Amino acid sequence: MNLANRITMSRILLTFVFMFFLFCQGLWAKAASLIVFMLAALSDLFDGMIAQRLNMVTDFGRLMDPIADKILVLAAFAAFVQMQLIDAWMFVIIVSREILITSLRLFALNKGKVLSAARAGKHKTVSQMVVIFAILGFILLKEIVLKYSTWNPAWEGIFRQGIFWLMVVTLGLTLYSGLSYLWENRKIIARL
Repeated sequence: MNLANRITMSRILLTFVFMFFLFCQGLWAKAASLIVFMLAALSDLFDGMIAQRLNMVTDFGRLMDPIADKILVLAAFAAFVQMQLIDAWMFVIIVSREILITSLRLFALNKGKVLSAARAGKHKTVSQMVVIFAILGFILLKEIVLKYSTWNPAWEGIFRQGIFWLMVVTLGLTLYSGLSYLWENRKIIARL
């Protein structure tokens, strides 16, 4: 297994470390969860750069890189549902899109066709990462305030409204990217 693929696989391991710290109590655990998520997100950039620059692109990497990304992102959103920071229906929309598009890509690959990622998918991924970082920032800020002062319930409402509207934007981009992906690849899909 080459270096790029090891970094990809480390992202899956980091997902479990991130989840562990996220559900631990206390300021330092929440800070650690944010740092671990940041490292996992950065690993996505590094494995791709290393694979391209050092000519380490492999079929394993092409398959596992997007799967590792989805494990990380979906784990974060599942945690936020459990923490009651986002609604379950929002998570279901995100999971449904990911399962549909990933299954379609894998099916096409099995038939010898490559369905490459679309630009809208990259915007969707960026918006999902922004929301996750915003929510983790909210969780960390709340822990900081609770450690040194008292938490004002009005702040909770403001943050939850912010999270809701960020999620609405992300869901819009998620649905748009899924539909545009299907539309752009309709001729290939029709022949599968």
